[in-house]
Amino acid sequence: MKGKFLVIILITILTITLLSGCVDNQKAEAQTTPAATPAVKESEGTIRVSGAFALYPMMIKWGEEYKKLHPKVNFDISAGGAGKGMTDALGGLVDIGMVSRKISASEEEKGAYWIAVTKDAVVPTVNKNNPVLSQLKTNGLKREIYEKIYINETIKTWGQASGTGATDKINVYTRSDAAGAPETWAAYLGKYKQENLKGVGVDGDPGLAEAVRQDKLGIGYNNINFAYDPSTRKPVDGIEIIPLDLNGNGKIEPEENFYGTLDELVDAIGNDKFPSPPARDLNLVTNGKPSGIVQDFIKWTLTDGQKYIPESGYIVLPKEKISSGLAKVE
Repeated sequence: MKGKFLVIILITILTITLLSGCVDNQKAEAQTTPAATPAVKESEGTIRVSGAFALYPMMIKWGEEYKKLHPKVNFDISAGGAGKGMTDALGGLVDIGMVSRKISASEEEKGAYWIAVTKDAVVPTVNKNNPVLSQLKTNGLKREIYEKIYINETIKTWGQASGTGATDKINVYTRSDAAGAPETWAAYLGKYKQENLKGVGVDGDPGLAEAVRQDKLGIGYNNINFAYDPSTRKPVDGIEIIPLDLNGNGKIEPEENFYGTLDELVDAIGNDKFPSPPARDLNLVTNGKPSGIVQDFIKWTLTDGQKYIPESGYIVLPKEKISSGLAKVE
């Protein structure tokens, strides 16, 4: 009887030991098994953008490519001039303003937070049937000539401008909307502002290009992506680009002749053969430091988004400027 009792005690102890081991193992497994990682929330929302015609084609491309990566992010993008982009951004009407000129200190004081994202230029344009086109293409025009056409109004005929006997009147066109292109063009002519430019005011880059295209005696200026056809890479049908006589010797040297295609001009700007102004940085402006999907999108434009710049007819910024922009938006 005593022996049976001992056997029962031993079995009981063994059973308790085995059960304890199972519990310990389960605890160990529970401790070593990682907790389930919460799902990363997909970016979503709408990014509202308005402003410079100069940046509009690039922003459309960026919006399309970013949406492929983030299908729940939508874009509402409209052009209307740099002035509208700045006003809309500071007024909270949009998340991002496209501004194709320098940001003033007074705008920064109001909350304008800007990041340069790419670069382009403004070029002078004439009608393809201009009466002195061959002379203009061969000799170009000096900066001083443009100043006398657009500012002083002392050159009024194409003969005076080209040094020929032509008596045809120059029909001068400029932008009527507050924009980066006229500010940049005025800065190239001297220490001038948009309001100093004379001529018939036309709204928007497309409108100015069309005015010159319709007038064989017209002269204007355009952002390069409205002066050139993005498909053919050549000047827009009906328009010719007037070469800038950079060294002022009265003729266009081979090193100054880079207007045949958009790619030639972009290469010249990227290699500093084209002056600044009228080459300039293009900026994205927010009201205060950006956050959320707006911040993420701007960071993307400065990183992966840069690969879409050359094909879109723009110029990639120097690495140090991109690094500075990333540091600013972080």
